[in-house]
Parts: sequence; structure tokens; C-alpha cells
Amino acid sequence: MMNQVPRRTGLRGPGFDWLLMAAVLGLLVIGTLVIWSTTSSREALTGGDSTAYLRKQLVNLAIGGVLMVLVMATDHRWVRILAPVVYLGAIVGLVLVLLIGSEANGSQSWLRVAGMSIQPSEFAKLAVVIGMALLVAERTEGNWRRQVGTPEVFGMLLIAGIPAALILLQPDLGTMLVLSATVFGVLAVSGAPRRWLGGLVLGGVAAATAAVTLGVLKPYQVDRFMAFTDPGLDPLGAGYNTEQARIAVGNGGLWGQGLFEGSQTQAGFVPEQHTDFIFTAVGEELGLLGAGAVIALTCLVIWRALSISFATDDMFGRVAAAGIACWFGFQAFQNIGMCLGIMPVTGVPLPFVSYGGSSIFAGMLAVGLLQNIHLRSSAGMPGATLSTRSYALR
Repeated sequence: MMNQVPRRTGLRGPGFDWLLMAAVLGLLVIGTLVIWSTTSSREALTGGDSTAYLRKQLVNLAIGGVLMVLVMATDHRWVRILAPVVYLGAIVGLVLVLLIGSEANGSQSWLRVAGMSIQPSEFAKLAVVIGMALLVAERTEGNWRRQVGTPEVFGMLLIAGIPAALILLQPDLGTMLVLSATVFGVLAVSGAPRRWLGGLVLGGVAAATAAVTLGVLKPYQVDRFMAFTDPGLDPLGAGYNTEQARIAVGNGGLWGQGLFEGSQTQAGFVPEQHTDFIFTAVGEELGLLGAGAVIALTCLVIWRALSISFATDDMFGRVAAAGIACWFGFQAFQNIGMCLGIMPVTGVPLPFVSYGGSSIFAGMLAVGLLQNIHLRSSAGMPGATLSTRSYALR
């Protein structure tokens, strides 16, 4: 009997990645509960309404869920057609934020749209990933002899460099670090020559050194870096966040002090605890077990993204899924690391856990794209004619 090509499975079939979805939902549930806990007693934030941020985050989750389903259900050909539109939209957003955006915590990163604060740099991460993936796919698909070389690397760096420059002008150092790590991961998985990867690492180190020595960084950014190296230098100033974050995490012990019961959390000692420093509230109120669950679920999301990447022969899907894994992985490491004092303080949210519409929307769009790639691969739909196995690092 002839082997039949399996049909597209749909949401209930084996093609839907339930492990990925369960991990994302687990992070969203934990994040929503901890956001409620960290904001319920902050009258300055809530205006006396203890459920204000809970309701706002539920709205964010509902919108994010709709965006995920839309991307997941979109034909993969349209995903590729719309990739340049998404990229251009992100560039326009980054330009507008420099022209008419609002400033917070030393960075001009926000736009007010329909009563909501939107951070275009969050969407730029996804736009760069799919833009680079599209370039690699268009240059290599259908030609088994074509490999990623200098022209492709230059093209990918140009795609990443435009939004990176606009993000630096805000300035948003945290997002820039995440974007840099993501770009490096995309280049590596696309098969860029090793000499390029090594050169980029050396160039990044040289650029960082020059930024510090030439005074490119703002004073508060330098202070944060110095506080990272030694929080005791300024425990009431630049080192305050790191010191209080360590205390909060240490208070949790194994089981935690309980939701709405964390002494540091409820007293408001840790700034921005519902956004950038939400992991400190997880550690204090849910303890080592809760913090471990967040890390484990995040690792599960990253593993599933990498598995989806390795399972597809579609070059666009392979590079995009791996880029999303790099994005989630480094951003989570940066966020958790700064809460534990092993990374400098930068304003990046913990994916699917921190409060914020832009972060949730961009993350759920990325999950929808991962599911789209996985559904197509599981249904036996044709991808690139060139096997991804030929793209080993050189």
C-alpha cells in the first residue's frame, strides 16, 4: 500500500504542541497570581483598587491569546509574505517612540496607543528573528549547494542593526543585550561561518569596552554596572535594587511565605516588583519550589522551541524557531540573573511572568509562530527542498 501523506492535524491532533502550551500557561498563571500579590497593597499604583493590575493583566492575556491563535491559524505562506510588513512596522514603531514616546526609568521606550502603553522594542525582537529567517530561507531554499556566507551574514546584520541602533538611542541597554544574544543564536543556527561568530564575539567585547571607557553609557547605567560588581558600594543608591532583591529571594526558603504574605514584597521594598523584579516576589512568596517551577517551565518552553526547530526541514521555520528559543532563553537568564545578583540590573521582563502588555503580546505571537511551524511539520506539509542537516556549522 502506498504511504499516504498525513493531513493537517488541527488543534486537537498530535501536531499541536501541548507541552509547549502547558508550559506557557503555567508561567502565565504563576505570573498573574504574583502580579496580583505584588500590586494589591500598593495604593500608589492601584489607586485603592486591589484588583486593578489583575484585571489589566487578564485583558493582556486575552489579547495575547487571540494574537497567538491568529498566527497559529495563518497559512505559512502568508507568514512569510507578512514578515517584511512586521519588520517595517517594528522600525516605524521604534522611530515614533524616539519622536513622540514617553520616558520612564531613564529610557524613552513607550508609546501611548488607544489608552495603552506599547513598547515597540518588544515587538522588534520578533521582527528581527523573522526578518533574518526570511533572508536565509530566500537565499538558500531550492539550492542545495547554497550555504550561508558573507553576503547573507551582512544582510542579517543589516536587518538586526537598524532596530538595534534605534533601541540604543532610547537608550534601552537591556533589550539591546537580549537582541544581541538572539542575533548571535540566529546566525549560529543558520550556518554562518565560525570565523564570523568569533569575530562578532570579539567585536561585541570591544564595543562594550569602548562604550564604558568613552563615556557612551549614561551615568545611571555605569552606576548599575558598578553596583553589580559590588552592591556594597552604594547600598542605598545604585546597589539598592540588587541588595533588596537578594533579601527578598532569601526570605522565601523552601516553601515561601505565601501569596500576599511576603514581608519584602508587601512592604514594597523591591522596586518594579510586578515587572522587571517579579522573580524576587516568586522566590519570597512561593519559595525555592515556586522559583524552581518557573525556571523549569521556562526551560521546557525553550526545549520545545528548539525541538520544533530541529524537526522541520523548512529553513524559515528552523531559523525562526531557534531564534525564538535564544530570545526567551537569554531574556529569562538576564531577568532571573539580575534578581539573584549574578547579572547587572537592566530593564527586561521575565517572559510570560512579568506584567506588561507588550511583553505578553510579543511572547504570545512568538508562541503562535512556533505552533504554526510545528503544525505544518507534523502534518507532513512540504517545506524547503534542502535538508537542514546540510547546514552544520563550518
